[in-house]
Amino acid sequence: MKPRHVFVLVGGLGLGLGSLAAARAAPAGSLAGASTLAELVLVGAGAALVACGVAAWARRPGSRFGPTLAAAGGAWLAAELNNPQVGSPLLFTIGLVASAAAPALVAHAALAYPDGRLAGAPARAGVVLAYACTLLALGLLPALAFDPGAQGCTECPRNLLAVADAPGFVESASRVGLVLGLIWAPALAALALARVVRASSAARLLTAPVLLAAVVYLALVTATYAHGVGRGFLSNDTVDHRLWLWQGAALIGLALGVASAWARGRRARTRVARLVIELSDAPALGGLRDALARALDDPSLEVAYPLEPGRHVDARGRPVALPDAGGRAVTPLVRGGRPVAVLVHRADLLDDAALLEDVGAAASLALEHERLQAEARAQLDRLRASRARTVEASDAARRRLERDLHDGAQQRLVVLSFALRLLRAHVGGEAAGRVDAAEAELRDALHELRELARGIYPAVLVDEGLATALDALAEVGSAPIKIEPLPDGRFAAGVEAAVYFLVAELVRRADATGVRVRAQRAEDRLLVEVDSGGDLDGDVVDLEDRIGALDGTLVVARAPSGTTTVRAEIPCGS
Repeated sequence: MKPRHVFVLVGGLGLGLGSLAAARAAPAGSLAGASTLAELVLVGAGAALVACGVAAWARRPGSRFGPTLAAAGGAWLAAELNNPQVGSPLLFTIGLVASAAAPALVAHAALAYPDGRLAGAPARAGVVLAYACTLLALGLLPALAFDPGAQGCTECPRNLLAVADAPGFVESASRVGLVLGLIWAPALAALALARVVRASSAARLLTAPVLLAAVVYLALVTATYAHGVGRGFLSNDTVDHRLWLWQGAALIGLALGVASAWARGRRARTRVARLVIELSDAPALGGLRDALARALDDPSLEVAYPLEPGRHVDARGRPVALPDAGGRAVTPLVRGGRPVAVLVHRADLLDDAALLEDVGAAASLALEHERLQAEARAQLDRLRASRARTVEASDAARRRLERDLHDGAQQRLVVLSFALRLLRAHVGGEAAGRVDAAEAELRDALHELRELARGIYPAVLVDEGLATALDALAEVGSAPIKIEPLPDGRFAAGVEAAVYFLVAELVRRADATGVRVRAQRAEDRLLVEVDSGGDLDGDVVDLEDRIGALDGTLVVARAPSGTTTVRAEIPCGS
């Protein structure tokens, strides 16, 4: 705390003690000297405003809110300085000028909370009018025309500003100030209330305690002005006294509202500290998002990581589309001049930018770590997608080639076979023998072409499904195949093709003892096991690639007994 802050605190303390002493010395001419409760309200409200103002000033030196609030507390205490028993001409003159200034200062501080700036021309015009009414019409102008001695107040100190004694002018100026007060006070109260209504939920949580207390205070000030218009000046009758007590209570509530915001800020810093502890160990996948959501009190929070301009992914490497609107906001978190992540959150969290910044700083290392993991997962997903497209393109090419062979070369050979049979009926002798030999060669070629087409991509797999295709494979396979009952229904074309070619390749590589095929569906995955009586010939990298392209796994287990089991697990949908 700087010396100027200490000076204001000590000055406020001295002003409060002096006002309290004056009120006790002449309770009939004061508002606070009537009871202990009134004395507590005088000192409590003034001290609370001065203390909160100085604290806000120290926390944010560039903001006008703190000095204005401290000045409002001083003006509240100065209301008793125009007491005849104050003893000092200087204090008495200050009391005459500043005794009515508290409402304008309170309205200014409340409407400028928390950054110290008045938002909008109506607020600025209203505050200017408030100062003109309280400091000029109710303060300085009446003081210039008020001579206590000429008015018969022998106990009053001398008014240092008096240049004449004109009771009529004093009454007229005061009445004008009171009438204008019936305009600016409710107008500024309405502006404060409208600001609460229009604020976002986060901003309302911060400002509503202060603004609503100011609205209540200005409403009571309006009632005080209305009560004094008829007589042309402010007084301390029973109604004024009660209204003044409630005004003090409202000011204490305003100070508590300012303090409660600081308490929430402390709780926010506690959440940030807890976040640091939670992130001291690398969180599990998704744990960072959960920790940030708790720290920011936003269960809908999302974390996205930029990979390249216009492309973002989540922690699992899946693409994320950033929202354009709909009550959601996007805040980039920057580390070393480079964005490491973006937070997608409630738009009203932007009203608490300091908390966002603190949370981002606390989680920066964890975010960088998860960003690298997300980038690696995204690259892996791209690789898997590329492998899947490659296998899909290969299978499509196989199907086209099989159709071309079936619809092209095979059909032409069949037609040629019919032609040879017709020719055989018209020839004899040595020519007939040659035709018979050509027809036999043609039958062999047609058989080999059909086997080739079936090996490229069996048409029965597309038309009838996996079970029928494996049964057909068992009839023509190079090794015996025992197929246990397969799951009912069809699977995706890529899944059926992967299982078929897995079994076909293992049959080709197996020895004479053959293979045994088992398959079952487990929720959204197809589990396939192929047992071979002997060791497989060569590795199974090509099979692993095909299964892996579908995000599946392939495991080869060799038992001491010599049996080799190949287990494939392939996602197949629910």
